[in-house]
Amino acid sequence: MGSEADAAELTGPLLAGAPATAEEAVPPWRDQITVRGIVVSAILGVLFCLITHKLNLTVGIIPSLNVAAGLLGYFLVRTWTAALARFGIVSKPFTKQENTVIQTCVVACYGIAFSGGFGSYMLAMDQKTYELIGTDYPGNRAEDVKNPSLSWMIGFMFVVSFLGLFSLVALRKVMVIDYKLTYPSGTATAMLINSFHTTTGAELAEKQVSCLGKYLSISFIWNLFKWFFSGVGDSCGFDNFPSLGLAAFKNTFYFDFSPTYIGCGLICPHIVNCSTLLGAIISWGFLWPYVTTKAGDWYPADLGSNDFKGLYGYKVFISVSVILGDGIYNLIKIIYATIKEIMNARSKQGRLPLVRVQDDDESSKLSTEEKLLNDIFVKDSIPPWLAGSGYVGLAAISTATVPMLFPQLKWYLVLSAYVVAPLLAFCNSYGTGLTDWSLSSTYGKIGLFIFASWVGQHGGVIAGLAACGVMMSIVSTAADLMQDFKTGYLTLSSPRSMFVSQLIGTALGCVIAPLTFWLYWTAFDIGNPDGMFKAPYAVIFREMSILGVEGFSALPQHCLAICTFFFFAAITINLLKDVTPDSVSKFVPLPMAMAIPFYIGAYFAIDMFIGTVILFVWERVNRKESEDFAGAVASGLICGDGIWSVPSAILSLMRIDPPMCMYFKPSVAYGLI
Repeated sequence: MGSEADAAELTGPLLAGAPATAEEAVPPWRDQITVRGIVVSAILGVLFCLITHKLNLTVGIIPSLNVAAGLLGYFLVRTWTAALARFGIVSKPFTKQENTVIQTCVVACYGIAFSGGFGSYMLAMDQKTYELIGTDYPGNRAEDVKNPSLSWMIGFMFVVSFLGLFSLVALRKVMVIDYKLTYPSGTATAMLINSFHTTTGAELAEKQVSCLGKYLSISFIWNLFKWFFSGVGDSCGFDNFPSLGLAAFKNTFYFDFSPTYIGCGLICPHIVNCSTLLGAIISWGFLWPYVTTKAGDWYPADLGSNDFKGLYGYKVFISVSVILGDGIYNLIKIIYATIKEIMNARSKQGRLPLVRVQDDDESSKLSTEEKLLNDIFVKDSIPPWLAGSGYVGLAAISTATVPMLFPQLKWYLVLSAYVVAPLLAFCNSYGTGLTDWSLSSTYGKIGLFIFASWVGQHGGVIAGLAACGVMMSIVSTAADLMQDFKTGYLTLSSPRSMFVSQLIGTALGCVIAPLTFWLYWTAFDIGNPDGMFKAPYAVIFREMSILGVEGFSALPQHCLAICTFFFFAAITINLLKDVTPDSVSKFVPLPMAMAIPFYIGAYFAIDMFIGTVILFVWERVNRKESEDFAGAVASGLICGDGIWSVPSAILSLMRIDPPMCMYFKPSVAYGLI
């Protein structure tokens, strides 16, 4: 799973799993779900929720953590069994099916931290975001505020998060076997798990786990070291190191020594990282300095840094216009491809890649392997009546309870969302299977605009944000489910055990995700535009909801014209990427990735670019080693940073401040002292 800026690269060793053999023993589906697996899933769910929240509240880019979940699940269970063995306790064998179930449960758990909108639509409802936009801003009303609390957040998660699991479960055979959708992250995770549980892959797996542990420790220790210099406030320490000079630092061009973003750079494809840096150069290198020179002409010169009638308004709305242009283009493209595929399937059945046994020996061998995979996948079927009745029942419960939490969103609005949601969930799951690109937040934004305008002036802002949550939850969890079904298909895991683990993981996520978010909320100044946890998408989502109700009348001068240009520029870039040959299109930047630094800043793009440069050089020096260990290094860097969030939050709660503040000034300033 992930945001739009996530795209998994399939590398050699990830696809090195041994093929299925007819002699391979497959445990019953109930044996694939174990108590130790659920305990390990809960532990990793906490860790990955912390990581997801931190990324959501800082830059909004969530790399695919499926591989890391499989790797850490393997590591923890092996550690568990080894520890018990030292006391003479014999554990039941650890199978790849159990490993897959753990990975599925973890992904379902931390997926709630993303689709729950804790850094976007949910946070957009709070008092701080309302004040950031401005109490006198047209359409920004004090009545449209709902501050976070554990009770309503957990309740909302429970009533909206399970529907996506039931919306498409009946189509798993069509998506995985008939259409043969690749689901790259799911395939990569499956092959990694397969390599763990074969003799040929055991040595490599141990080295990968060792590598992950090494870089996790380095990342944790580095964050501990940085803490001693970070002082009180937000201007001290390595996070504010003017590595490219003080002039560049003012325009957010600096390296902030973040293991998380370097790890993201190692995981994300080169084109994502380069696109992000290009967006930073365009915005903070040229566009914002130019707009700043128009202060007093295009907008009042004495406005605060967070006033939407000034430079801040340009930053938010131009970044939104690029995101919407890219999202709408991809949405239309996926819907068109889906309709075209269905029409082709009806008119020309032979074009569907259905499994057929051929006469020649090689094809017969392939179809024998596929037949085993297919037989296991369809053996423990989930009855369509269960999926249908589950969706209808949960939709009825949600339709009755969501208006209690959000009175602005009437029951018939919730019901209408659930009527169209399965179609959108299918489109998103199909697109994810083709490209590994989930557009769940785009579907959520479209729902936001539609319902905000539907409700109108009185309550439209909150109604739009809540409807965004309903829509985003369904399409996101449905795509995650199909991704994990692909992993289960390739590891001979029962779809019934996968579905049950998804239910368990979602239930865990409905509790763990709000609790871990609450840790950040109480320990840090969430939403402070000058702090570490800027929560950039909270402001963007509230602004979009206000726009859905109010229109564009309050924008600063020429803002709408510039937004229109960037909106169509995003569409043009996407079109160029689709019509050019592969040799050219692979160098065309991604507008969605370019848009993120427009609002956030250039520093994280520099970190990610350093990560991609490290990977690029590593691939040239020793491609095999880079393919084997880049994912483990990246996972270790990200996880170590995520683990540090816990003691950091505890220190903050205990009001223990770092002993030193490392701060930089121009040398001339010291000469004047």
